[in-house]
Amino acid sequence: MTKAGFIGTGNMGNPMARNLISAGVELVVTDVRREAVANLIELGATWADTPKEVAAEASVVFTSLPGPRQIDEVALAETGIYAGAKPGTVHVDLSSNSLAGVKRLAAMAAQRGIGFLDAPVSGGTTGATNATLAIMVGGDKASFEAVKPLFDMIGQNVFHLGEVGAGTIHKLTNNMLALGQTLLLQEVMVMGKKAGFDPKGMHDVWAVSSGRGQAALMPGVLKRNWDNPFFSLALSAKDIGLCLEAARDLDVPMPVAQAVGQWYTRSLVRGRGNQSWFATLATIEEDAGVNVGTWPEEA
Repeated sequence: MTKAGFIGTGNMGNPMARNLISAGVELVVTDVRREAVANLIELGATWADTPKEVAAEASVVFTSLPGPRQIDEVALAETGIYAGAKPGTVHVDLSSNSLAGVKRLAAMAAQRGIGFLDAPVSGGTTGATNATLAIMVGGDKASFEAVKPLFDMIGQNVFHLGEVGAGTIHKLTNNMLALGQTLLLQEVMVMGKKAGFDPKGMHDVWAVSSGRGQAALMPGVLKRNWDNPFFSLALSAKDIGLCLEAARDLDVPMPVAQAVGQWYTRSLVRGRGNQSWFATLATIEEDAGVNVGTWPEEA
C-alpha cells in the first residue's frame, strides 16, 4: 500500500485523511495547528513537523488548504514539499487554487521530477465524511492512474479532465454556477417579499414552474442556520475571485459573475465572512429594507 502524506487537516482535509486511514493507507500528516491532527494520530497517522518531512516519507502528498498563498508556502518554502520530495513523488492539490497557480506549481514540480495533479473537490464536509466527493483532476495520465486508488477512497465521482488546470477550471466554474444561482434566488425572494408576497407561497409556484431547480434551495436558505458553515462566505468570495481571475487570463468577459462578486464583497465588509454563503441574503435584505423571514417549521 502506498505511503501517503496529508497537509491541511481542517474541515475538509480531516475527514478525507480519516477515510484514507480507514482504507488502510499509511499516512503521515502535518498542519499549522497540531490539535487539527490529534484524532488522526489516534487512528494511526504519523506526525511530521514540516511539509518537507512529510514529502520525504511519502510517495503521494495531498494538500487541502485555504487558498493560493498557503499552497505556495507549503509547496515552495525551504521546509516545503518540493524541498523534501523524491523524484517520482506526486503532489496532489485538493484545494481550490488559481489557474495560474496550479500551472506554476506543475512547472516547478516537473523541474524536480515531481508529478503534480490539481484535484479540487466538491461535496462539502458531508461528502468528505462519507467519501462521496466529486474530484476534478487535471494532470498527466500516468500520475492520475498512480493516484486513482487513493482518489477512490475519498470520492465517489472521480474525473480525469485533461492537463494541469482542467480540474481547477471545472471547480471554479462549478462554484460560480452554484453561488450565482443562489444569489439570484435571494434577490427575487426579497423582491417578492417587498411586493407583499409570502416566500412559501412563491416557492409553491416556482416549484412547479421553470424555476423549480432554484426554488428547491429555498428551505435551506431560509432556515438561516448560517453559523458554523460547511462552506463559508469568505471561502466563497475567494473562489469567485479566482474564477474571475481565470476569466481575465482567458479573455472571457463575465459581467454577471462580476456582479455576483460584488454582493460577496459587500457581505464580507459587513462582517459575514465566517457565516455560510447563504448569508448574502441578509446583505440584500438590508439594502432593500425588507426581511424575507424564515422557512415555516411545519413545511
